[in-house]
Amino acid sequence: MAVEDPPVLAYIGLGANLANPEEQVRRAIAELDQVSASQLRQVSPLYLTAPLGPVAQPDYINAVAALETRLAPAALLAALQALEDRHGRDRTGVRWGPRTLDLDLLLYGQAVIAAPGLRVPHPELARRAFVLVPLADLAPADLAIPGLGRLSELLAACPREGLRPLRASVPLAATVPAPVAC
Repeated sequence: MAVEDPPVLAYIGLGANLANPEEQVRRAIAELDQVSASQLRQVSPLYLTAPLGPVAQPDYINAVAALETRLAPAALLAALQALEDRHGRDRTGVRWGPRTLDLDLLLYGQAVIAAPGLRVPHPELARRAFVLVPLADLAPADLAIPGLGRLSELLAACPREGLRPLRASVPLAATVPAPVAC
């Protein structure tokens, strides 16, 4: 397992719309803190999101987590995919189809990665309110997203239709260690 020193702050997108999606996301958040050489730092509120894609499907539950990690990007991606597999993720379905759990490596510090099976920043990040809004709940507004611009600029340019907080106040952050500066 490749490790980095010092640790890197990675942002992970979480989403689910099958098999009790709120529970799937909450369990995945708890399991992120168990990823080797990593520590969960912050978690956004949960959002209810209209699905993307051509397939009729239920709404998604989405969130973003800040994970401090010493895992190299490929090792972190492998850990995220293993977590998806434990949640019954089926990778044989339609692109943007329904799923029990989807974990995306959105950002890995300030790294730009273009490798087979791994692109960071996530290639759809700038166009997805269900990523940008919860990311903005955690990261500073002036966060520079490599090759894309500042988080505040991306957020201002992104329509938010079909995205709403799951409930007024269910603080997930209370269940994780105190946040650290990004």
